[in-house]
Amino acid sequence: MVLYISIGIILIFVLWGAVAPIQLAATATSLFDMSIKNFGWFFLISTFGFLVFAFYLAFSKYGRIRLGKDDDEPEYSTISWFAMLFSAGMGIGLVFWGVAEPLSHYLSPPEGVTGATTDAARLAMRYSFFHWGVHPWAIYTIISLTLAYFQFRKDKKGLISSAFSPLLGKVSEGGVGAFIDTLAIIATAFGVATSLGLGALQINGGLNHMFGISINPMIQVVIIAVVTVLFLISATTGLDKGIRILSNTNLLIAVLLMAFVFVVGPTSFILDLFTSTLGGYLQNLVYMSLRMTPFTQGSWVGVWTLFYWAWWIAWGPFVGTFIARVSKGRTIKEFVLGVLLVPSLFSFIWFSVFGGTGLHIELFDHYPIAAAAEKDVTSALFLTLEQLPLGHIIAFIATLLIITFFITSADSATFVLGMLSTKGNPNPTNKVKIVWGVLQSSIAIVLLISGGLSGLQTASIVAAVPFAIVIIGMCASLMIALRQDEKTLRSRDQRRMKKLDELLSKQGES
Repeated sequence: MVLYISIGIILIFVLWGAVAPIQLAATATSLFDMSIKNFGWFFLISTFGFLVFAFYLAFSKYGRIRLGKDDDEPEYSTISWFAMLFSAGMGIGLVFWGVAEPLSHYLSPPEGVTGATTDAARLAMRYSFFHWGVHPWAIYTIISLTLAYFQFRKDKKGLISSAFSPLLGKVSEGGVGAFIDTLAIIATAFGVATSLGLGALQINGGLNHMFGISINPMIQVVIIAVVTVLFLISATTGLDKGIRILSNTNLLIAVLLMAFVFVVGPTSFILDLFTSTLGGYLQNLVYMSLRMTPFTQGSWVGVWTLFYWAWWIAWGPFVGTFIARVSKGRTIKEFVLGVLLVPSLFSFIWFSVFGGTGLHIELFDHYPIAAAAEKDVTSALFLTLEQLPLGHIIAFIATLLIITFFITSADSATFVLGMLSTKGNPNPTNKVKIVWGVLQSSIAIVLLISGGLSGLQTASIVAAVPFAIVIIGMCASLMIALRQDEKTLRSRDQRRMKKLDELLSKQGES
């Protein structure tokens, strides 16, 4: 039922976009404005709450509980684990926004600061850290931790609805559970489609920069079609072959590209920038987490922060299900700190290297990258790389990285959508994965044709509003289960200690 209902709803959306793209764009924009106006505060408070809850779990008495049986060991090495969760969780977005976001904030900064100033540059980097730091990974952490706990420790199905069994009981297995899983699938489909659309835009920008291929929706449709074939080939090879190998390859290329830019770019500036920005980020974390503009009625928070929070929430079912699938055997503390901190640190370094290099070229070499990026956001990365030694070669490698991230994200998404729509089957059939691969690419095409980048952003926010409530319910359900689990573990430890005392007492008497 979940499979057919989800496919039906998404097909209706795709047909709507194909037949009446202007009407679809207008409706989506109206829903976007309503979501931002009425639920902006809810996104900020709930996302900050997820972050606090994640740290609480890591350092609480529940941190020792294993995601699996007490003697289970992790299935994947730590490096492969980090590579897979990073490729699924950030991937294309980091490459797309690594230079473009800091430069955009530099021209149009928040907090009433004048654009194109040193203060604007400082805030530009701080908010880039903020948008790509611990907050998105807190969302992923809560969802994936809950799913992994119930799937591997409680032997539940790998479904979002299964995590509600302590809270809803048998109701979670009926119509309410089907509704939750359908909502998760729709949010995932739109969240992933947003990322695929961004990837197509960035690949088109790279091809334009290197070969002069024009930037237009038809070229982007062709790009999506070609890459769809590639990721479907990967998807049909299975988790251990396709996704794992591609994820490790992605991480290797990303690290090498970042290392090259760090070495040949303004190295000392990047190090100073990373240090000062990290300090400002940590110092202002709470303020930025809850910042709204009720008196000035500014739009910056809605366009940037709320879009990101909604995008991460929409991505949550996909990334959460995938990370849960590859995290069996790790303790809650190990899991939370690994998922929350390591990818965030990588994002900080990435923005310092690429965003810092772009700002250095803008500020000190007086090359107008920011103005060019304002006209075409996809050009920021390639214009920055062009100013470095071997710029054209590095631009080609960056485009290759975007393509491999595109394939990995879409590959992982077809796997997750297949799981969610087939009663939590950990190995969905190739037929189901192919159906979902074609559908999510179709959504990306419809969104690009109907609204371009703004259409992609709009869809993410609209899809995320109801699922944020689902995540809150997952937190409550997880706490109920953890309290019971901790009582069981404490009783077991007490029995063991009692037996040990009795044994030592008998040995003492003998």
